[in-house]
Order: sequence, then structure tokens, then C-alpha cells
Amino acid sequence: MSRATDESVPGALAIVMASRNQKKAKELDRIAKAAGLDVSFLSLELFPDVRTAPEEEATFAGNARAKALWYARTTGQICLADDSGLEVDALAGEPGVHSARYAGAGATDVQNRAKLLAALRDVPAKRRTARFRCALALADDDGVVFEADGTTEGVLLASERGDGGFGYDPLFHSTDLGATFAEADPAEKDRVSHRGRALARLFDFLRDAPTTTT
Repeated sequence: MSRATDESVPGALAIVMASRNQKKAKELDRIAKAAGLDVSFLSLELFPDVRTAPEEEATFAGNARAKALWYARTTGQICLADDSGLEVDALAGEPGVHSARYAGAGATDVQNRAKLLAALRDVPAKRRTARFRCALALADDDGVVFEADGTTEGVLLASERGDGGFGYDPLFHSTDLGATFAEADPAEKDRVSHRGRALARLFDFLRDAPTTTT
């Protein structure tokens, strides 16, 4: 794997994050710093001429792989792509890969949560089990060099609790934490979250991966 460096952080491995979601970028950077990893994540905002990658695959892993390759080849940089979402058992796994646009293209988090609550209106509490799932893919312009995934289990509440997090976090009551992700301390959320678990596997790989500086 070719190693690009970020001149603003001497010696740091620079990785372009395949997303313009700033909340996701902030969470990823926080998890990396807590892990003591010498990585600088670069925003796609640094590449304004790069078109947004299509998300047309049927699985999280497929979308993550496609996005990582798209941005690695269009930016010429090592790229990390994340595709993640919520799977609700009572809804046959929906919203799944459509989580970010569950209420339609360009939907806000509030609109997505409102649609989910409406879909679950008549579902009893014991059947409101769900999980967050995350798939990661790391690629350079030669291809995908690493993939990882992570899941975390919980139940969906009938009303929102907490002011933190983003997406479906105010509705997702974590089995591990006994609180919603929106109520949890960020470090505690990162410890058990789907993204935190996938990133832990990625960070283990990066610590051991042979690299050449470019």
C-alpha cells in the first residue's frame, strides 16, 4: 500500500474519507485519535472537482467497496469508505442500505426518524429489535487493500432520548450501554458502536501494514 503523508501533520498517514458527511468525519477522527493512530483524515472538500460516487450496490460492503475504489482512483490518494445503516427486524431489515435516504433523497435525520417511528407505530416493544451495521473498505488506485465490518445490537424506542449523536441515535437503545447512542458519552458509544468495532479492525491492519511513502 502506497503511503501518502499529510504535510500539516508530519509523518501522519493521510487517508481521504469517502464522505461529505462532516458528523461522520468528526466521529471517525475522534475514534482514530483515541486509538493513538498516526492518521490524518482528509475531507473530500479538498477535492471539489471530484464527482460524488454512486451508491447502487445491494449491500453495505458492496457500497463501501465501490466508493473506496471510486475516490481512490479519482483523487489518486488512499481512500477509506464507510457504508453503514440501521437494520430493523420487524421491517425485514429496512431501512438497511437506504438508511440515509429512508424518507427520500436529501432527507434530513429528523425526517428519517419520523418515517421510522411511523413504520413501527403498531410494533410492540419486544419486537423492535434492530442493529447498526458498518462496512469499511480501504483502497488505493490499484484496488481494495482491506475490508472490515462491525455490528451492534439494540432496540428502537417509541420516542427520542438524548441530544448527542446523529442519524437514528436518539431512537437506538444500545444493549451494551443501556442507553441510547444519543444519551451516551461519545467515548462509550465509540467503544461498542458498529463503526467503532469496524475501525478497530482497520486500525489493527494499519499498524501492521507495510507502506511506502509517496
